[in-house]
Amino acid sequence: MPDNKLKVVVVGGAAAGPTAASTARRRDSAASITLLEKGKFISYAA
Repeated sequence: MPDNKLKVVVVGGAAAGPTAASTARRRDSAASITLLEKGKFISYAA
């Protein structure tokens, strides 16, 4: 059976990255969301 679960990869942990991940989560609560950031910290202010 094919896996039809939405898979989202967000590149960048500045303000736009977590905002995009949050938007994806609101649109599909079952989505698999991966946030990639090369630095040590991500923005929580989004």
